[in-house]
Amino acid sequence: MKMGVELEATPSVVDDKLTFLKIHMPWDVLCTYAEVLHIKLPIQVNDLSSRPSPWRYLSWITKPFYPNEDLIRKETEFFTAPFEKDRLDYFYFKDRDIFFTPSMRSRMAYYILSRAPYEIKGSIKKFGMNKLLDGGVYKAAYPLHDCRFNVKSSEEGCPNERYLLYEEWAHPKSFYKMQPLDLIRKYYGEKIGIYFAWLGFYTLMLALAAAVGLGCFIYGYTTQDISTWSKEVCDPNIGGKLVMCPQCDTCQSWRLNSTCDTSKKLCIFDSFGTLVFAVFMAVWVTLFLEFWKRYQAELEYEWDTVEFLEQEEPPRPEYEAKCVYERKNPVTGVKEKVPYTACGRCVRVSIGMGTVLFWIMLILASIVAITVYRLAVFITFSSKLRNTDLKDLEPLKEYVTPQMATSVTASVISFVVIMILNVLYERVAIWITDFELPRTKTDYENSLTLKMFLFQFVNYYSSCFYIAFAKGKAVGFPGKPVYLLGKYRNEECDPGGCLIELTTQLAIIMGGKAIWNNIQEVLLPWVKNLIFRHCSSAASEKVIPRWEQDYQLQPSSKLGLFYEYLEMVIQFGFVTLFVASFPLAPVLALINNLAEIRVDAWKTTTQFRRIVPEKAQDIGAWQPILQGIAILAVATNAMIIAFTSDMIPRLVYYWSFSVYPYGDHPDHTMQGYINSSLSVFNISDFPRSSLLTNTSVPLNFTTCRYRDFRFPPGHPRQYEHNVYYWHVNAAKMAFIIVVEHIVYLTKFILSYVIPDVPYAVKEQIKREKYLTQVILHETNLKLVTRRLKNGDDEILSNEEAKVTKEEM
Repeated sequence: MKMGVELEATPSVVDDKLTFLKIHMPWDVLCTYAEVLHIKLPIQVNDLSSRPSPWRYLSWITKPFYPNEDLIRKETEFFTAPFEKDRLDYFYFKDRDIFFTPSMRSRMAYYILSRAPYEIKGSIKKFGMNKLLDGGVYKAAYPLHDCRFNVKSSEEGCPNERYLLYEEWAHPKSFYKMQPLDLIRKYYGEKIGIYFAWLGFYTLMLALAAAVGLGCFIYGYTTQDISTWSKEVCDPNIGGKLVMCPQCDTCQSWRLNSTCDTSKKLCIFDSFGTLVFAVFMAVWVTLFLEFWKRYQAELEYEWDTVEFLEQEEPPRPEYEAKCVYERKNPVTGVKEKVPYTACGRCVRVSIGMGTVLFWIMLILASIVAITVYRLAVFITFSSKLRNTDLKDLEPLKEYVTPQMATSVTASVISFVVIMILNVLYERVAIWITDFELPRTKTDYENSLTLKMFLFQFVNYYSSCFYIAFAKGKAVGFPGKPVYLLGKYRNEECDPGGCLIELTTQLAIIMGGKAIWNNIQEVLLPWVKNLIFRHCSSAASEKVIPRWEQDYQLQPSSKLGLFYEYLEMVIQFGFVTLFVASFPLAPVLALINNLAEIRVDAWKTTTQFRRIVPEKAQDIGAWQPILQGIAILAVATNAMIIAFTSDMIPRLVYYWSFSVYPYGDHPDHTMQGYINSSLSVFNISDFPRSSLLTNTSVPLNFTTCRYRDFRFPPGHPRQYEHNVYYWHVNAAKMAFIIVVEHIVYLTKFILSYVIPDVPYAVKEQIKREKYLTQVILHETNLKLVTRRLKNGDDEILSNEEAKVTKEEM
């Protein structure tokens, strides 16, 4: 009240113990804090004609995909300038009631409430609404919705923006329509608007990637039956006669054609189409990031956030409360209060980094535990499944192999561990960031984002990296296997490679994550609101005022949009980092995002209280994170194709080892590849040959086969790597170097050619700055000139009067 705010207490209709305190912002207070917060307001209608859309001739086709223009009208575009109270006459001013939008008023009210002191005892000063909320003095603080989401308000002058957003944006019937971003920004603020703009743009770009990925999948599916190496695996005279060595110390030998169906499914994902798609995705991600920068620049100008970060962003109240040390500002040279010394800041940051590293090591420890589980369970599945008649699983019997059973159960356990660690680490990350005391809210969010993403990156992707680049790479050979912890024999890949397991892992984590997030985002808020309304159903909803209806809704998260961004960025990682193993990832992501946009819109509009509007120039720390993922994706996909898939060994065999001097075929062919890619081992060389007992294998066999490129028994260099092995490794390294350099060069050229800010936007920014100077500065010069001229006229008239008096 001392700061000029008017308060009005109103008792609750439902609960006699509850009182609502309404905040009113008088005109003078609004003008004062609009200047403090550098809020930009219109000074003149935009007179620069916008370029005509290339789709204007197809408007009759595109019109149904846009919000109803009769309900949501396009707003007039203005040139704007930071508000100054003393120059109110120079702004485009018509009516006090609509000059400041509701979102602007809410921002100013929150700024005051977060800094208003309420108790001073000596040197201890308590202030801010957040402290009162944490202490239970107030139960909630929120801006009001303008009406019910599904019923138009009968109040005169009510804009019914919430109702319009529900009808044209959040309702499931509008799933195919473009988002009304200007109305979202006007109602919820720039920060919410930029998130939905980014999500919509990402989903639109995913449509292209999904189309190409689906084409790649269809190509692999149609060619699986004509693959020569897959036919050899399934051929009873080839794969049926190849006896494979045991993959663990207590496992039994098995015939190669028992993996016939797995090899056919592998052909779908391990084809030349996948290679083309991986290169395409590297280019796609560059185009996505570059075009997003351009679109973001347009939104920055249209939403008046171009110079937001250049202006002085106010410190967080939590930061100001801890300011006890003095220092000289390096920019202004003025003494200012800070909460810590340089040494104290170093200690805080060190503790924070140490804690983050500890939790990352904890995740790695869980990955090791899951790896040990895979090794131990694989032995059990190998001994049980081969001797069990799976009549109850007849449709799935051919797919239930020891490798697949181990992979699926380990993936499910990995997913559960990920979710548990997420819940625990969130609290730790918030505590660390609070302890570091970042100065501004932007600094706070960027610091928290970096910590959380580092953790989530290791948490979500570590198991995928293990399968792609570690599993089956250091297993030795049957007579001399490699053991983990001196007890568990390292896992081996299927004869077709670990690619199918990586595909399974991605499908389970992506699918499980999408289902879990939808339960959290849709079901939980709806159930909580239903229970709350049931418990407070004493009064009819018709007589419950607006502020009390909003109180029955769910509060917005303290982390704001963090988890919304995190969910999409983690998905972006799955779509780009491992797309060479799962071409359908963009398709699944597209389907999920089409639902995600409407789910987020529905819960924001109908299930949650109105969020305090905030300014945001861009997507913050997520932009460099996306760029980092895009750079890493080139390397991971090249390495997946080289080391995880079987493509390079097949190419080496086709071009070198199928013909003279290494092969017997007159022309390049894939015939004989399976026999060439499996080395021979003499069972008499086993340390414990008694373990090889299997009634399904002929008793007279003396050798078994294993996946590697080694000399056969009896050779002077038996069980050492042969020339095929060195050719394959050289080809793999050459492939990685060539593909990486080509793709990185393409990315660099595209980044250089595509400007970050469109030329038309640059023109409008220059025009706006010019108008600001003319209207807000040159007008003052004219006033000064006029005053000086009036002063000269007065002096001249006084002198003339004096001369006349002397003559008289």
